[in-house]
Amino acid sequence: MSIRFPHGPVVPEIGIGTWFVGDDPRRRDDEIAAIRAGLDAGLRVVDTAEMYGSGRSEELVGEAIAGRRDDVFLVSKVLPSNADAAGVRRAVEASLGRLGTDRLDLYLLHWRGGVPFEETVAAFERLVDDGSILAWGVSNLDPDEMAELPDGAVTDQVLYNPTRRGPEVDLLPWLREHGIPTMAYSPLEQSRVLDDVVLAGLASDLGITVAQLVLAWVVREGDVLAIPKAASVEHAQQNAAARELRLPDDVLAAIDARFPAPTRPVPLEML
Repeated sequence: MSIRFPHGPVVPEIGIGTWFVGDDPRRRDDEIAAIRAGLDAGLRVVDTAEMYGSGRSEELVGEAIAGRRDDVFLVSKVLPSNADAAGVRRAVEASLGRLGTDRLDLYLLHWRGGVPFEETVAAFERLVDDGSILAWGVSNLDPDEMAELPDGAVTDQVLYNPTRRGPEVDLLPWLREHGIPTMAYSPLEQSRVLDDVVLAGLASDLGITVAQLVLAWVVREGDVLAIPKAASVEHAQQNAAARELRLPDDVLAAIDARFPAPTRPVPLEML
């Protein structure tokens, strides 16, 4: 499966997340190798943010993708404290410098702050006009907030995994109705789901890892892009291989039984 954004680009449904990447200098070489291994295995989306490590993640990503920028669909995010007209310009220029590139494929508002949506979106549109970014979107917005947003967002990046199924009730249907794909951050619940004994048993029966099982579940509908972090080359390759998986109905039913979806809307969760 692949994900098509409203403005045209098509990308693999599993990408590369970088939250906490760059925080430990001792891990730097391994983290760079993992990003490169993911790209070598066919993944394209690399997601980062100015908030991650106060720019350290962007710097590491810039080093990892040096010389292969055209292989990457590069995503970063602006903090809501920088989301006014002047702040967006300063923030994107700083991010581009750390990433060593002249453009972002996608630029997201990290979450809602005090700046009116109209001001932030107008700033995003100016960045599109001058080529600094190719498209814009948002993160951590619920359906009511999405309805307030001026037209033009190409994604909403939210917390979504088997233990965080609230978006299935109202947000994912709203996004589908409007032709907007979802980006799922922390699809492995920062590795916590990997210790679940039910998921471990299901994965063992299928001859796959728990991470692969969960990633296949997250992207099962064809309009969700998962962005797991990979701590090693092996994990990056396993994440990429999860693209080939289609879970049987009985496995999907077992995951539903273990982690039932809510039956009514719940507040959008964040980590």
